[in-house]
Amino acid sequence: MIPASAGVGLRFAHHRAVLDERPAAAWFEVHAENYMGGGKPLAYLEAIRRDYPIALHGVALSLGSAEGLDARHLRRLAELAGRIDASLVSEHLAWTASDGTHFPDLLPLPLTEESLGVVCRNVERAQQVLGRLLLENPSSYLRYRHSTIPEWEFVAAIAARTGCGILCDVNNICVSAHNHGWDALAYIAALPPEAVGEIHLAGHSVKTLADGTALRIDDHGSRVSDEVWSLYRQAIARFGAVPTLIEWDNEVPPLEVLLDEAFHADHLIGKSRKDSAHADAA
Repeated sequence: MIPASAGVGLRFAHHRAVLDERPAAAWFEVHAENYMGGGKPLAYLEAIRRDYPIALHGVALSLGSAEGLDARHLRRLAELAGRIDASLVSEHLAWTASDGTHFPDLLPLPLTEESLGVVCRNVERAQQVLGRLLLENPSSYLRYRHSTIPEWEFVAAIAARTGCGILCDVNNICVSAHNHGWDALAYIAALPPEAVGEIHLAGHSVKTLADGTALRIDDHGSRVSDEVWSLYRQAIARFGAVPTLIEWDNEVPPLEVLLDEAFHADHLIGKSRKDSAHADAA
């Protein structure tokens, strides 16, 4: 089982350090597609799995595709999950493929009733094969003019219709809220606490465009910002203690830096538990 504490995103650069040093990490999460090819990466993962719980985070299932899911990819994901006994399996609210072509990006959806039906059908199909799936809210940089459903309502509706869980990416909420003028706290308040099974935290950057507009970029290349930590405190006050992951994908630092971020998340989880206990006793 994945504990209700902070884990670290496992990247290739840290395989050897984890095996040699046995760091005090509660759990690890990996990008599933990196291990579907077998070979040395999978051998490392299986060795690490003997000492740590592992969660799988997919990036290519394309749950937003109107063409339906790639049966072969879904089967390979299920085989990997079974092989390492993954306690959590998650994917993105996005589409990544069309007509056999796969894209290196998590592309946004028009938030309409039609899209909602497509995603729900795909999530239900995935859950028939994988069991319960956690769906991650995206980071986004544009919106479709004909979208009719606020993103937070769209995510909540998928959970309600399919029974899937929600992976609440607090950094993504912060990024999208700034880019689109949303209220980040209202987004968190709109998600059903009983559906939230995991939280993601990461760093992001700010790019100033030619017109002077500031654009937040979800690049996973730095420490979690103070603003995201503040939103995280609000999230765990609402959702309770749930497994929380520190993501870092670009300019990956030594493992100690990620563990330090996880330590801070654990500190906030512990404080939230104490505050909740005091409130219940009052």
